[in-house]
Amino acid sequence: MDLIICLLIIIIPALAQLFISINYSKYKRIFNESKITGQEVARKILDSNNLEKIYVVATGGNLTDHYDSSRKVIRLSKDIYDNESIASLAVAAHECGHAIQDKDGYFFMRLRSFIYPIVRIGTMFSYLVIFIGAIAEAMNIIYLGIALVALGLIFQLITLPVEFDASKRALIELKNLGLVTNDELDGAKKMLTSAALTYVAGVLASALELLRLIFIFTDRKD
Repeated sequence: MDLIICLLIIIIPALAQLFISINYSKYKRIFNESKITGQEVARKILDSNNLEKIYVVATGGNLTDHYDSSRKVIRLSKDIYDNESIASLAVAAHECGHAIQDKDGYFFMRLRSFIYPIVRIGTMFSYLVIFIGAIAEAMNIIYLGIALVALGLIFQLITLPVEFDASKRALIELKNLGLVTNDELDGAKKMLTSAALTYVAGVLASALELLRLIFIFTDRKD
């Protein structure tokens, strides 16, 4: 049983990553009819939502795109920033979705930001706590460590609606501003759906890891 769970923890995220890689590779080669870059799309969406003060900048790496809520900056990887592909439109619009969430005070985004420091510290020491509990044969300490691991799962669950909502907002903005054709909108939707599946896969993998820890130490107790 433990081997099966371990394999699933590896396979599920790998399949999700493969899916997004395939879709990204496909749609980064298909250029939009308007010939607008990811940076231009982001700027148009932000300006139409009275977010002129949010900067859009290029950053290094591949698929390192994110919205920095503390500095009010959207960072787009070079391939997204300068490119006129469907993938560029989708990713840039998605990050703008997060900026709009921030402006609107979206509940799950606020909740995620609030608990992040707690989750970060808790998950950092979770396996150390479990190790100490196992060495000391103290089940209470082990359970505390497992609870700290569970914090990471809770954080990921809260992240899901944040990501899905950002993609929903992105597609609405692309359509309402006339930045894409119907076919391009369909491609952007497939791109964003595949990206969202990586978060779902992460949740499943974390849930399986938590289940594995529970099984291991429940069996030990018995």
